[in-house]
Amino acid sequence: MTKTDYRSPLLSRKGAFGALGPDAGVAAHYGDPNAEQRALARKVHLTLVDYSQLGVVTVEGPDRLSWLTTLSSQVLNNLDEGQSAELLLLSPQGRIDFWAAAVEKEGAVWLITERAAAAELTTYLERMKFMLRVEITNRTDTHAVLGSTLDPRTVESAPAALRGGIVWQDPWANGVAEGGYTYTQAGVEHPGSGYSWYLTVVPSHQLLDATEGAALAGSWAADALRIEAWRPRFGAEVDERTIPHELDLMRTAVHMNKGCYKGQETVARVHNLGHPPRRLTFLDLDGSEHTLPRVGSPVFAGEKKVGYISSVALHHEAGPIALALLKRSVDPAAELRAIDDGDFDGDGNPAPATHYACSQTVIVAPDAGQVAGRRTMGDFFRG
Repeated sequence: MTKTDYRSPLLSRKGAFGALGPDAGVAAHYGDPNAEQRALARKVHLTLVDYSQLGVVTVEGPDRLSWLTTLSSQVLNNLDEGQSAELLLLSPQGRIDFWAAAVEKEGAVWLITERAAAAELTTYLERMKFMLRVEITNRTDTHAVLGSTLDPRTVESAPAALRGGIVWQDPWANGVAEGGYTYTQAGVEHPGSGYSWYLTVVPSHQLLDATEGAALAGSWAADALRIEAWRPRFGAEVDERTIPHELDLMRTAVHMNKGCYKGQETVARVHNLGHPPRRLTFLDLDGSEHTLPRVGSPVFAGEKKVGYISSVALHHEAGPIALALLKRSVDPAAELRAIDDGDFDGDGNPAPATHYACSQTVIVAPDAGQVAGRRTMGDFFRG
């Protein structure tokens, strides 16, 4: 993904403090991140998160649904007007190249992805058109995204620009999607069942009108609720090696009963005969340091590096929490610690590293995969 220099007009709001990383260009908070988070979580009133740092790409044309089904990990053939889905575009080795929210609206599939990936996604889709009746448009500069925990279409007090917007509903709360499979341990109550998240696309020139008079929350608040729900994100949990199994994306973004697509052989092989090499894990962090480790901080079991923190937040009830990618072999009961090497002090000397004790909650089970036992791949593809 390429870097961007986007800056939201909502950063002019009083108290706005700019975010970093994949959310650069929008507000991390507007002066009271805990109160903003509580407002999002309680869902009493519509609270909006400026997600205009995201990218938007549309696919139009009569072949759009069947074409995207052929290319992606998802079945979109019967996607109805206003219906939402989630899809991946994989490399031949099954690694995640692109990840998008998808909603069918007004004769187009609207794809919402990271802004830094939108141009590359557009170029990739253009290359794959061949003779099919599809038209791809990068609308990142003309459309903006707002996040919320309430469906703005059902809120009478919501601005008209939101009620008439293009709304994607995150399928995470609905459990395992049709054709999907979960890698969480049997009998575990998934915190995603209580998670609600909507992305609304509006024309960029309506962004200020769509938020006029509305309560705003920053990206920190949204991230804390996402982490609590074990919800991975393209701009956070995906690196150059990530396969869907490692993030429990078989749950909502991969249809296991569809025809061939790029990367499917790896998806099938790992799911049926192997195990994902890494596993997404939820971490409760020791809060005694009164700080948070930075994203990318290594995680250790004893003296051995076993992974890294991919997302971190201060939850308004649970305190410091994180998502981490760990080696599959890490004992779920192992005592872990994240180490933030720190910056430099005022004299230019390296600051001392900060150690954070961590306790694990398993998301992707260490024994995930190998669903079909030790059948050969030939047997698998013959059914």
